[in-house]
Amino acid sequence: MTRLNKSEVLTALSRRGFLVAAGATGVAFSFLTACETGDTKSDAPAYEPTQWFSIDNNGIVTVNVIRAEMGQHVGTALARILADELEAKWEDVRIHHVDSDPKWGLMVTGGSWSVWQSYPLYSKAGAAGRAAMIEAGAAALGVEASTCTISDGEVVSGGKKVSFKDIVRKGGLTKTFTPEEIDALSIKPVDQRKLIGKPVTSLDVVAKTTGAAQYGIDAKVEGMVYGYPIIPPTRNGGQVNYVMDPAAKEIKGYLETVVLKDPSNTVPGWAVVIGETWWAAKKAAEAVILEYQATPTTEVSEKDIQDHGRKLIKDAKQGVVLATGATDTAAAFRSAKTTIEAEYTTATALHFPMEPTNALAFEKDGKWEIHTGNQWQSLVLPWLAAALEVPETDIVMKTYMLGGGFGRRLNGDYAVGAALASKAIGKPVKMVLSREADSKFDSVRSPSVQKMRMAFDKDNNVIGMEQHVACGWPTQVMIPVFMPPGEDNKPYDPFAINGANHWYSVGKHKVRAVSNDLANATFRPGWLRSVGPGFTNWALESFMDEAAHKVKADPVQFRINLLKAEGANAGTAPNSVGGASRQANVVKLAAEKAGWGGTLPAGTGLGLATSFGQERDMPTWIACVARVNVDKATGKVKVEKLTLVADAGTIVDPDGALSQMQGAALWGLSLALHEGTEFENGNVKALNLGAYTPLRLADVPELDISFVESSEVPVGLGEPATTVVGPAIGNAIFNACGARLRHIPITAAAVKAAMT
Repeated sequence: MTRLNKSEVLTALSRRGFLVAAGATGVAFSFLTACETGDTKSDAPAYEPTQWFSIDNNGIVTVNVIRAEMGQHVGTALARILADELEAKWEDVRIHHVDSDPKWGLMVTGGSWSVWQSYPLYSKAGAAGRAAMIEAGAAALGVEASTCTISDGEVVSGGKKVSFKDIVRKGGLTKTFTPEEIDALSIKPVDQRKLIGKPVTSLDVVAKTTGAAQYGIDAKVEGMVYGYPIIPPTRNGGQVNYVMDPAAKEIKGYLETVVLKDPSNTVPGWAVVIGETWWAAKKAAEAVILEYQATPTTEVSEKDIQDHGRKLIKDAKQGVVLATGATDTAAAFRSAKTTIEAEYTTATALHFPMEPTNALAFEKDGKWEIHTGNQWQSLVLPWLAAALEVPETDIVMKTYMLGGGFGRRLNGDYAVGAALASKAIGKPVKMVLSREADSKFDSVRSPSVQKMRMAFDKDNNVIGMEQHVACGWPTQVMIPVFMPPGEDNKPYDPFAINGANHWYSVGKHKVRAVSNDLANATFRPGWLRSVGPGFTNWALESFMDEAAHKVKADPVQFRINLLKAEGANAGTAPNSVGGASRQANVVKLAAEKAGWGGTLPAGTGLGLATSFGQERDMPTWIACVARVNVDKATGKVKVEKLTLVADAGTIVDPDGALSQMQGAALWGLSLALHEGTEFENGNVKALNLGAYTPLRLADVPELDISFVESSEVPVGLGEPATTVVGPAIGNAIFNACGARLRHIPITAAAVKAAMT
């Protein structure tokens, strides 16, 4: 860990006042977190073998990162992939989080995709750099390239060696690689890795701990004013009838109120109060009087949305059946000796990132700059272009660190409001939403309702299973081109059904995804950490437990017996090698570590749940055992311990992986027992952390987290643990007191009622 003295810390902290004016200065801000070398004697240009990194004349390797940094150390993970292949010294590596540009391709950070999608790209880029440096180093040493090796930033041949710094300073580096040449390169064998899976210092720790790191909320530009949005009573269809601001004009610093005209329909019905300071804009917004036209969803409640979902599920013509290969379950249920059926529901869930959503927008010399923390630039740029009525090429989204994303900043709709306000008044506008405003405008995780069915033969073998899921569809609302076809060639939202297409062998298997059109009309459904599996796996793994108890089987062994790794569940290379057998393995390991089958005190129970992460083509095999105690007098649940085992293939960044698992597990616990709201009169009821109560520190249990050692493809770890904790807790409650819960969040009152 780099240590800073007092003066260095104060200097770094002073950077909070840094003016982010890249358009005026031509300087692109980046997160270069380690100390720069003082040796600046050479004028030789940096060498860029590929667009993904460069080596400068001091031997500093700068890795270009297209993924958003929101606490997960993604830059460190990706940089070590490239640096390992390049054979660079870790202390010479820097990261640069790039601004939007078509050359980067799809810019998105979500779905636990970052390492999985980037691993091949950065590995091959590093291999290309290694080949180029060997060639150039051989020329510098006057030897054949075949005699050279490379290690720790030096090319070596016999007793001679030359550093990356000296190679670049010598100049004349022109070798580049075509995509075909890069694809043909080989990467290191596992046993030759030096950085992947090894302890290293995260490259952004110093900047984060000293205050040097720049977040969207830090962005400033000369001449900017502040905007505070007045959000209509309902998310969609808002229309302002009139505005009165006499009282606002009495507030010092108030400038004006603008009603936005939005051709993209991203921020319908928005008015933005402009002030010299954020506080002036907010206080004036409280004094401005607006009248809105009523919309069709003005009186919609949570119950209305869920009841509509139930109605849709009952209609067999609704929804899309996924192509699981054996979807005709009718015969299995007709011939069944025993069947079981249950309904599961989940409440509306908010994001609540600690850094409130914000954006600074302005136009300069015909180009628009949007300064904001965002997870999906490729999604938001078309909205901005439509709203501003300019080509996407005239907009650049400047990159900042995120003070929490969790899927909220995948939907960068808040940036549209800032841009339109700036266009309306002809000045740079910085907009920061309050907690209440962000809650009203949040792209929430939709409430869901699910119907589960299972059929058994006379020997209690599972011969058929169905899962019907009705909820709002975020992908349908925001980017429908991302929706694949189902069995009947109709498109469905994978992020509203992932997890239901599980790896259990259950005979005939029907999974039906149903878009709740009332939910879609009432709010903009969003992607919240773990997305669909946050509710599909709640139903699936709770139901698996119910099914096991129905046929008097041990819940752990019941699952293992169904994880047969046969047919479609056998897995395929490269991502799911081993298939369901790897999921069965983590189930066994978690159960053993947690002491499954042992004696427990009265009122205490263990419950298990398992999953494969978010997507079948990127499975992260995971299992959780929750140990809970239930106060039978009050129904209060105390989670004492969570034991989690994950098989995520190669663990690139062990420290980051552990942090991801810890955070995801606690988020799953929070969603299971503590947080959730409901719709009332067309919008969410809880607007701040007084009414919406995520997990508190006092309720954090003991965590026992481990990883299966593996050399398989690295897959995602940001979300899988979120999906298994809730059902593990629900199953543990049943084993502790006999109460079966089918709705989250679970309340003490619901537990007590279920015991009677």
